[in-house]
Amino acid sequence: MIERILKKQVCDNLERFPVVGIIGPRQVGKTTLVQDVMKDLPVNSVYLDLERPSDLNKLQEPELYLRSHVDSCVVLDEIQRKTDLFPLLRSLIDENRRPGRFIILGSASPRLLGASSESLAGRICYLELTPFNILEIRHHHNAHEHWLRGGFPESFLAPTTRDAFTWMEAFIRTYLEQDLPMLGLSGSHALMRRFWNMLAHFHGGILNASAFARGLGISTPTIQRYLDFLEDAFIIRLLQPYFINVKKRLVKSPKVYFRDSGLLHDLVGVRSMEQLYSNIIIGPSFEGYVIEQIRNFIPDVFSVYYYRTHNGGECDLVLVESGEVAATVEIKFSSTPTITRGYTSAVRDLKSTKNFIIAPVTEDYAIREDVRVCSLEHFLDDHLPGITEGKK
Repeated sequence: MIERILKKQVCDNLERFPVVGIIGPRQVGKTTLVQDVMKDLPVNSVYLDLERPSDLNKLQEPELYLRSHVDSCVVLDEIQRKTDLFPLLRSLIDENRRPGRFIILGSASPRLLGASSESLAGRICYLELTPFNILEIRHHHNAHEHWLRGGFPESFLAPTTRDAFTWMEAFIRTYLEQDLPMLGLSGSHALMRRFWNMLAHFHGGILNASAFARGLGISTPTIQRYLDFLEDAFIIRLLQPYFINVKKRLVKSPKVYFRDSGLLHDLVGVRSMEQLYSNIIIGPSFEGYVIEQIRNFIPDVFSVYYYRTHNGGECDLVLVESGEVAATVEIKFSSTPTITRGYTSAVRDLKSTKNFIIAPVTEDYAIREDVRVCSLEHFLDDHLPGITEGKK
């Protein structure tokens, strides 16, 4: 079993909050994580899978059942299937505000779950479980496999790459046909599959919602609704542009990325490293992979953006804390990366003193007094802690 870094945060927050919510996409390992956590709890625990009819049957009279386990930690898996429990949970918690009373697992963001944000405000701490990140797997597995297959456990740990992408294709089909409609996203399966394929081929690009709308024959507001929904379902990330008070024309639309690289590669038909190296997607794929890995380790007080001006200034990632630029990152799939004029212009505009070019290199070195070249792992191990030190 691969130890999940999030486990410590889950255990720590169970000592502080009545409810801990673990959210993340389907099949990301939430149930496995919570079963590992349950072994170390100081109280008895009860696990209910709300997709299992026998467990749902226990909640025909939910108040009676939950009161009978008042001294236990009750785990409610796939809570999005029974959001009408939230008002009852709030009432029971307010009667006995003991930490660690409930763990809820959900395959959608609090905004999609909706009722929990209102009913459990001030009583719950949400933690997002992502697919395996590079620091979790690096001592046991190949980083190139992680990039190719993505971090979903069933895909990443599959015996062969063929098995990995067979699983991924089934995952996509189930998500489109069952999970997204269950979460409330309407639209035909065929239309949504076309939309995902279009997004995959546009991965890392600046979003033009009207172009997608024309291509699919639907309205621009519908495209925007789909994008917001997929972001809340942890499928895509919309990276917003960073604005500063400069007299430059700035690009104002977000960039769109699939959060899991294996999902991206399956959608574009890349199922081996050889195919990836010969595909035009390799640069955007590496960029999205690096951004997602960094985002996994950024404290919540930080925001991430990209920066681009119509005059040619550009930077792939801007880390911002309390309105101030903490660092910039340029991402290059090259063993001999160079500083471009666009990045030089962006660093000058942003007045950043900590600047990095992340590339598939083995050395960590200064390419200029204010810019370092390093690998993703070196950045996460050696540089990011200095940027985020003391921030939670």
